[in-house]
Amino acid sequence: MTGEYRPDRSRFIAPSLDDIEALASEAFVQLPQSFRDLCGDIIIRVADFPTDEVLKEMNAETPFDLLGLFHGVGMTSDGATPQSGQMPNMIWLYRRPILDYWAEHEETLGDIVSHVLIHEIGHHFGLSDEDMERIEAEAGA
Repeated sequence: MTGEYRPDRSRFIAPSLDDIEALASEAFVQLPQSFRDLCGDIIIRVADFPTDEVLKEMNAETPFDLLGLFHGVGMTSDGATPQSGQMPNMIWLYRRPILDYWAEHEETLGDIVSHVLIHEIGHHFGLSDEDMERIEAEAGA
């Protein structure tokens, strides 16, 4: 068919683990300095999917049910004082579920990554949904 639009498919590449990690790093830097300072040495990691163990622990029906997860000891659980042998607090972002969500919604990928990151950090602090919404607003997410 002449005149039919044919996009250059070579340009369409799904964002990689590194791309999502870069978006998360950028989102973290945009958070208020006082909030970042409170996060301490929290580690942000990106994986394609949660592990089977995590899916079972969280009672997830499919691997696409979790966009992110805080793993560690929250500040509300005396997580401010690390114990000997305690693993560092980590936030996991799950690339494939995030991309699936992105494909179905009108938000930018950066906004989604920022939202998930702030939500998971919020678990570290025991914040309410309202607190997390305020932090997102301050970060411009």
